[in-house]
Amino acid sequence: MSTSDNGVKRISSGGPWEDVIAYSRAVELPNGTVLVSGCTSVVDGVVAYGNPYDQTVNSFDVALAALAQVGLGAEHVVRTRMYLTHARDVEEVGRAHKKLFDDVRPASTMVIVAGLVDPNLVVEVEVEAYRGGAA
Repeated sequence: MSTSDNGVKRISSGGPWEDVIAYSRAVELPNGTVLVSGCTSVVDGVVAYGNPYDQTVNSFDVALAALAQVGLGAEHVVRTRMYLTHARDVEEVGRAHKKLFDDVRPASTMVIVAGLVDPNLVVEVEVEAYRGGAA
């Protein structure tokens, strides 16, 4: 984790694409907002293919691990975004989201997209959290 002069903290997960593309896994703003970059189903640095439900849980686990680096958890999540490659996966992705955030009920968006960086990935997620209080 690095902190800039303006109080912005940048969190790295050590993922291989962070240096190649030049992004942070998450960024914490001085106001307590934490923005987590798009996360896919990567387990121990390897893409974990599987059904839409499992990919969604894995993707959110990556995002929640980034939040944990700054002492936050699912209860701090205020917004989620889910990018799906197939409309047929809405129910399974939604079921995984409900499993993780049923008690939190963040603002949420689900969008169908043409594709992701790996054609075997069916979902990518983004998370925003707020340190100022539990959701």
